[in-house]
Amino acid sequence: MPASISLSNIAWSTPDGRTLFSDLSLNFETGRSGLVGRNGVGKSTLLHLISGSLQPQAGKLSVSGTLGLLRQAAQVSPDETIANLFGASSGLDLLRRAEAGLADVDELAGADWTLEARIETALARVGLSAEPGTVLSALSGGQRTRAGLAALVFGEPDFILLDEPTNNLDRDGRKAVVDLLAGWRAGAIVVSHDRELLDTMDAIVELTSVGATRYGGSWSHYRERKAIELAAAEHNLVDAERRVSEIAQKAQATAERKARKDGAGKRKAAKGDMPRILMNGLKNRAENTSGENIRLTERRRVEAEADAAAARERIEVLQSISVKLPSTGLPSTKAVMRIDRLTAGYEPGKPVISDFSMMLTGPERIAVSGGNGTGKTTLLKAISGELEPWAGGVSVLTDYAMLDQQVGLLDANASIRDNFRRINPEADENACRAALARFMFRADAALQVVGSLSGGQLLRAGLACVLGGKSLPPLLILDEPTNHLDIDSIEAVEAGLRAYDGALLVVSHDQAFLDAIGITRRVELGGITTT
Repeated sequence: MPASISLSNIAWSTPDGRTLFSDLSLNFETGRSGLVGRNGVGKSTLLHLISGSLQPQAGKLSVSGTLGLLRQAAQVSPDETIANLFGASSGLDLLRRAEAGLADVDELAGADWTLEARIETALARVGLSAEPGTVLSALSGGQRTRAGLAALVFGEPDFILLDEPTNNLDRDGRKAVVDLLAGWRAGAIVVSHDRELLDTMDAIVELTSVGATRYGGSWSHYRERKAIELAAAEHNLVDAERRVSEIAQKAQATAERKARKDGAGKRKAAKGDMPRILMNGLKNRAENTSGENIRLTERRRVEAEADAAAARERIEVLQSISVKLPSTGLPSTKAVMRIDRLTAGYEPGKPVISDFSMMLTGPERIAVSGGNGTGKTTLLKAISGELEPWAGGVSVLTDYAMLDQQVGLLDANASIRDNFRRINPEADENACRAALARFMFRADAALQVVGSLSGGQLLRAGLACVLGGKSLPPLLILDEPTNHLDIDSIEAVEAGLRAYDGALLVVSHDQAFLDAIGITRRVELGGITTT
């Protein structure tokens, strides 16, 4: 029987009662499906339902075949090793004992002599060179993701479920994941905002608050279809609103004609030159006709307003956040940042960055890149003053705002609205709410406590508070700004940053994002070079 996953009329709500899925039906067969949708719509939850780590509250879910789930990077225990990820610790221990002559005959009969070689092959497949006994805590987040992916495909499941597999990966790691999935011939369901990765998919499944829609083809084909759908929805809205207006005008004209006829009838009746029985018959007929016209007009009005509401709702689903930025007024010759022979690290004698210098002038757009563990986060900590340099120094010569991956500028115990008012004290309540609405925090959504937000919502809130004010700092420092944003939000932020006339310092492995925002110079850490 071919491997398949079937969801029928699935319902699931969060512990606080927020409905994520209601009557959701969806099928997956062999092939690679990219799962996309706005932050908080339930993409990760859907993977957990499919894997069985969550149970649906209603409906039926059936899986034919074996599953493997790669979760987003999480904390690991101090003694957990790569071998533990592969479920191979006991098998490798047996091989060690066999090599030392300590295994008995019965144990040797169950030994898998190819185990170590197959683990090495799986690790090489994702571009990771490490021994099975390596503890996971010694690896960077990106390296742990690669190890987890290698362990996942090692078991050759019928379906792999991947939750943001390229987050925190350097360029080589992202390419390894893209190449692996490009050659994957079993089933795969991939939650991702990585457009390069999504372009290797056989289908895109869009998850929204009203259900799921499957689009055959890659990400590029899906975007073309969505553009057509948006144009159609906008056309339908214009048509429905025109009908609403025309019906209102006709109803007004009909009411005015009736009023004139009623007035004429009353004047004629007052003259007394028409038999009463005839006058009453005409009156009844007119009232019946008028009642039918009113009911018909009302029915048409209700239908037109329903069509308009449906079209508006569709446009709301299709449109992304809106980012429009004021000018910073940064002069082209203004010295913005100077880094002079910076050396910094965490353990004495083991510098992460050594003798690094850089100058940022005017509205330059600099991308900081490099492999996992080459010092990108260390550089940002030195710039912000969180980490004291061992030698050299950093001078930031203008106001700036930094958005790190934890969005530390926000108070986790305060609402999004209160954070915005604190960071933008010149903004009144109307300006605050309008700015947050542009970042999809409308009405009560703006009152959510920051500590309760998902990763994507948190970054979106940080962007709203920094980019939504009346004035902007001349320098923005962004640390992996696309890691948790949905793709519509990424594209909206790209559009906003293209219009930003200040200086940008961006740490990112997302090449599509860097290309879109017009990076003018690149700094590569690890063998430190600049271009």
